[in-house]
Amino acid sequence: MSGEIIEDGKENGSERNLGVQPMDALMIVHEVDNHAIVAASKEPMTHKAVQRARKGRKLTKHMQRRMVTAFNQVLKQKGLEESYSLHRLFNYEA
Repeated sequence: MSGEIIEDGKENGSERNLGVQPMDALMIVHEVDNHAIVAASKEPMTHKAVQRARKGRKLTKHMQRRMVTAFNQVLKQKGLEESYSLHRLFNYEA
């Protein structure tokens, strides 16, 4: 049930939803869409995972690293020399 209070005092699920991430704004600025991230990833990744990353659904550290690697690969393919660290794309620790 959504909104149910659990023992630690947090609403069920609220600790997983962390708000729109910096990755979302950077993707908009660099005109990168979800499909480009999925296509650039050398490891398994879905469009749904990219959308969750952008909107702030908490991801594992491993999936965050995949996102960073794929995002930087897309920028490289576009001829940009910029690259971003995990802490520039996500504002939380997994």
